[in-house]
Amino acid sequence: MTMSEAEMVWTDDGWCMACGRNNPRGLHMKFRHEGDHYVCDFMPERFHQGWEGIVHGGILATLLDEAMNDMLSRNGTTVATAELNVRYKLPAKTGVPLKVRAWMTRERPPLWEAAGDITDADGRVVATGTAKLMRVQADI
Repeated sequence: MTMSEAEMVWTDDGWCMACGRNNPRGLHMKFRHEGDHYVCDFMPERFHQGWEGIVHGGILATLLDEAMNDMLSRNGTTVATAELNVRYKLPAKTGVPLKVRAWMTRERPPLWEAAGDITDADGRVVATGTAKLMRVQADI
């Protein structure tokens, strides 16, 4: 059985694997505003790797997705990612701090478009992303 969006309840219970404060195995992303950018510092650890010493691409995609999504959701517009595109530029190394940034590129409610990037400690871009985000009804 599947639920329609009208039947689905979008509730933040603090267990989001990216930003959830209650999830002991989550990424615990914490954001701040820097000008027009929504920013998070993240330290990838060994358990975030794919190949030895290299951050798994799925972790990088999650960081970008969460930054673009959370930018709207934490500011009163609850959205779900409708489309996510990620381009990997350089390997991101475990144990090296990453900076995740997101910014809005187009606003046409109920659809928003955003972009983001991840840079390493030397300022090199390791991944970029774009997303289309759709408004959902939330109980938060």
